[in-house]
Amino acid sequence: MVRVPAAALHTTHRIRTALRAPVRRRRNPAAEAGLGRRPRPWSRAAGLVAVVVLGAWLGLLVVGDVRVPVGPMNTTMTLRPSLTGGTKINLSPLGALQFDSHVAPLRLDVNVDQLDPDRAQALVDHPERLSGLQDEVARDVGHGTLDLAARSGVAVVTGATALGLLVYRRPRRALAAGGLALALLAASGGTAYATWNPDSVLEPRFSGLLSSAPSLVGSARSIVTEFDVYQKELARLVTNVTKLYDATSTLPAYAPDPTTIRVLHVSDIHLNPASWKIIASLVKQYKVDVIVDSGDTMDHGTAAENGFLDPIEDLGAPYVWVRGNHDSLVTQRYLERMKNVHVLDGGRAVSVAGLRFAGIGDPQFTPDRSTKPGAEASQELAGARLASALRDQRAAGTPVDIAIAHEPSAAREVDGEVPLVLAGHIHHQKTEVMKYGTRLRVEGSTGGSGLRAIEGEHPDPIQASILYVDRDTRRLQAWDAIELGGLGLTTAEVSRHLPKENQPGAASNPSTPQSTGQSTPPSTGQSPAPSSPAPSGTRDP
Repeated sequence: MVRVPAAALHTTHRIRTALRAPVRRRRNPAAEAGLGRRPRPWSRAAGLVAVVVLGAWLGLLVVGDVRVPVGPMNTTMTLRPSLTGGTKINLSPLGALQFDSHVAPLRLDVNVDQLDPDRAQALVDHPERLSGLQDEVARDVGHGTLDLAARSGVAVVTGATALGLLVYRRPRRALAAGGLALALLAASGGTAYATWNPDSVLEPRFSGLLSSAPSLVGSARSIVTEFDVYQKELARLVTNVTKLYDATSTLPAYAPDPTTIRVLHVSDIHLNPASWKIIASLVKQYKVDVIVDSGDTMDHGTAAENGFLDPIEDLGAPYVWVRGNHDSLVTQRYLERMKNVHVLDGGRAVSVAGLRFAGIGDPQFTPDRSTKPGAEASQELAGARLASALRDQRAAGTPVDIAIAHEPSAAREVDGEVPLVLAGHIHHQKTEVMKYGTRLRVEGSTGGSGLRAIEGEHPDPIQASILYVDRDTRRLQAWDAIELGGLGLTTAEVSRHLPKENQPGAASNPSTPQSTGQSTPPSTGQSPAPSSPAPSGTRDP
């Protein structure tokens, strides 16, 4: 049996005696004199109100949204604190519509996430449903609002209670904060219901791209008087958009060759949101190592468009970009802050995925109508600056493998300074070997000429290319020209092209043309898309 020292037993006994003894509070002369009394009721009430409001707001931010199908669209509905109330519909990347739908300290935010192809196709297959689309949308919004109200109630109670427990450390005070938050939400909802104004949709306020305002807001009078025309146009618009989404599933599979670096060349997206899904699919299918964008990603280059660029970070490959004539310096600065994006301008060079790139932004910016005469001369000057940068890189022992410019006229100035130069701008694919041996590859429009394409009866095809570069020599071995049949078709054509020196029998065939426009049969299991007439000349969409 273990013997416990007497000193230890004595110490333990004293500790137990002290714990069982009543706690004696120190005298507080100031409190006894009435100087340290509890806070006044109004200050306690103000503190409680602050806890309720802040906790409710935090709760709404964290969990207070619902995903709701509204007609052919998938939306996210959220309640936000506001001094004026109203409803805000975010139509990224076009802008936002605001309605004075109600007066309450809560604003309803509706984010249009995407178009649901199945529900949109149902409208196309059954045009008679368009006449009841208004009632369907109103019913969907009503159901979504009820769901949002329930979720928001849970959110504000949870947020206020949690914050109250953190501040007061008393469950009763915390529960009181939660109850007051629920009462505040109910009062705000009642005020919104009492002041609800359904006619506010006739007087919306648009913020965003100025050119989009007429098409988004529309004319209430023309929609009423010419509803038949409006209905037909809407049906055609839905048809084109639906087929655009279908096109992303027609891309063929590909087994990558480990001896090559695969470069995806895109250009002239012109604010078409479907392009990101197509690019992501190509990156996955072809195991792309790096994406090169030769400009005109935007349409107007405004800050309102910047959110359109956010998916770039999730494409799955590094993104090399040069400015086009529809991209502003605002656009460029936004991209420079994004991870995994390499913005090239002024001849700047960068090594990505085993290749060295250099590029220059377009010296012209056309959307603001401030372009001055002498555009061709400015392009040649930009090309000369790029050529000088390429010579400096070679002299420094870091030669560039691929140069990038937006306009072909600028790209031609680097002939003889680099093996391959990439460009865009003219919205159709073109390849040639220039006088001093540099290969010029011009990409088509990966956005099918942009958002406006969904309005045309015969929209342009969506084009991109996969360039196969030898990992050792860093020279172009082959390229696949990919073409999706515009918005009105769902076929995909992939044509394999070989440079002159890699074509069978090229050494003994002096008649082989310098231009490599000829190709092998399409390497896709699907029927080729009907060819679209190539645009003539240079376009400035």
